[in-house]
Amino acid sequence: IYNPWFESQGIDIKVVPMGVRAEDYAQLIPSLFRMTNIIGALVTMPHKVSTCDLVQSLSPTAQIAGACNAIRLEPDGHLRGDMFDGDGFVRGMLRKGIQAQGARALVVGSGGVGSAIAASLAAAGVESLALYDSRPSSSEELAIRLRRHYPTLTVQTGLRNPQGFSIVVNATPLGMNAGDELPVDIHALPPGSFVGEVVMKSEITPFLRAAMKRDCQIQPGTDMLFEMIPAYMEFFGLPEVTPEALRKVAKIDY
Repeated sequence: IYNPWFESQGIDIKVVPMGVRAEDYAQLIPSLFRMTNIIGALVTMPHKVSTCDLVQSLSPTAQIAGACNAIRLEPDGHLRGDMFDGDGFVRGMLRKGIQAQGARALVVGSGGVGSAIAASLAAAGVESLALYDSRPSSSEELAIRLRRHYPTLTVQTGLRNPQGFSIVVNATPLGMNAGDELPVDIHALPPGSFVGEVVMKSEITPFLRAAMKRDCQIQPGTDMLFEMIPAYMEFFGLPEVTPEALRKVAKIDY
């Protein structure tokens, strides 16, 4: 997505993919940012959480999420971390006409991306948030951070039943592999609810396909990606761009 856009605009910037093992990651980051032609880094699994300890400052969203997916090199040399997964999700939701204000939302998965989505939904004004993770401690810790930043927000943990929620989010890897179980009981999913996905291996995952059969409005994981890139651009001080402009030149194979 990025490089076709930069090329189409004549912008002399490239995104370069780099792989590093988790045990080597902490050693890489300081060395990487000694390069003289680096603006920042985009961070993905499994490094989003550990990045928080490798930067000198974090945005409030990254603090709540306990993870960050972008590192910016500041003029004074210090590293700033931020998290845009949640911002991308909520931007896409709002552009589809779904209101967050006063809504009840269920987020399944309390890892880096799920925590970020929960934080952004809270910032957008949802009335209540239910959090579920296969590791209960993850959702409990996220709930503590959310309550600290949003004391009037109702936060529940350990709840996976989608009944009664107008916004339901799969923020787990379920759907990456054939035969994965669905993140929630599809028969309890309220018809007409908004269902969002973070898995990008295919645009319409089994979960989204099942939700469509329940007459739910859906948001594929790729929508979240295209919506967050304008926020990334702003973070890195790059020219503004719209999701529509990015889609016109993007080269994505499913």
